[in-house]
Amino acid sequence: MTACAIEPSAGAGDTEGPRAACTIGADGGYAARLTGDGDGNCYPERWTLTGPEPYAVALAGDQPEEPGTEVQPMGDGRVLVHRVAGGQHLFSLLYPTGPGTGELPLGSVECPDETVRLRLLPPVPGGERAYALAVGPRSSALWLVAGGAFGPEHLAVVPGRCSGGAWLDRAGRMLALDREAEGRTKAVVVDLARGGEVSPLLQIAEDSDDRVLLADPDSGLVLVHSDAPSPGEPRLGWGVLGGTLPVRFPECLRLPECAVTPFAIQPGQVLTPERCGVALRLDGAFGSWVGVWRPAGRRVRHLLAPEGWLAGAGLWTPEGELLLPYATERTPCGLARSAGMPEEDEPATVPAAEPAVAPVAEPGAVPAAEPPAAPRPVPLQQAPLGRLVTK
Repeated sequence: MTACAIEPSAGAGDTEGPRAACTIGADGGYAARLTGDGDGNCYPERWTLTGPEPYAVALAGDQPEEPGTEVQPMGDGRVLVHRVAGGQHLFSLLYPTGPGTGELPLGSVECPDETVRLRLLPPVPGGERAYALAVGPRSSALWLVAGGAFGPEHLAVVPGRCSGGAWLDRAGRMLALDREAEGRTKAVVVDLARGGEVSPLLQIAEDSDDRVLLADPDSGLVLVHSDAPSPGEPRLGWGVLGGTLPVRFPECLRLPECAVTPFAIQPGQVLTPERCGVALRLDGAFGSWVGVWRPAGRRVRHLLAPEGWLAGAGLWTPEGELLLPYATERTPCGLARSAGMPEEDEPATVPAAEPAVAPVAEPGAVPAAEPPAAPRPVPLQQAPLGRLVTK
């Protein structure tokens, strides 16, 4: 058992969007969710998404799971489960063993104060490791909870209260977090290969709250949430890591009657981030449905979600097909396929910012003795505020 080296949380409100009903691995091979048998008994379920048809395997143990238990698929098909018992956060890997379920305990992180929030971070590309974030009032602790040599390993402490989480590279080295400090929230990047070194990533205006919602390691496309263009009215925008243009906030993503949450970006578009399809979860008075959009376009295409959609879950193929998992009484494990977003007749023009501001230089260089790794992302820090909104 490992002690949680973090101060107890003061219980600030959660600024994150709605959680998906299931979690899909970063490489799209497996998904996992917590489901039930109709009598209130919860158990993890693994979905295999590759092959001609998806199929599910129940991973029920000797006792039912608590409703708040977190599950996450690993790249080898096992499912990481995060349970809470008293002040302990317990981690195990579940796997099918014929008619039963095998379990490999990984250890625990002790957080005696129940106000400390510890949750799993999004799946890491490759699926060999898994991380968790424990949040206190003045600092946040990053933990490796699966894939280490000796159980949960404390990696770093990030000053400030952190939320969100998006991986910026395929190596699982660069992690974007939204850090709240001195009354403002700014996205930062944590370099796991350099002992958790923290550097700025997104700072549009000094008095704005700027968050990274989603990132694609292939193209560098990032979806952000900021109130810089309209104080008091957060907007959804996009930018490109390493690009020279500022963050843009398309008018078509401004849907006052809906909560808009991006949940998947089309991979493989290395040289054309503006052509990436982006899937949006739309929540309004009539329920949840799907929107698809690409940065080069002028509109959001609205799609009727399949019956039983596991809301907020889905993935793109590199070819532009959107896959949405769903579960109904008749089809307990289904994957709806959509053509996604057709090419626009005329791409939206992106106005140049004045004055043009070059990206902030990256702090320091990786020592030559270190093994080669993905290049550090060029920060989106201090993106100019002039002409940020595009139609």
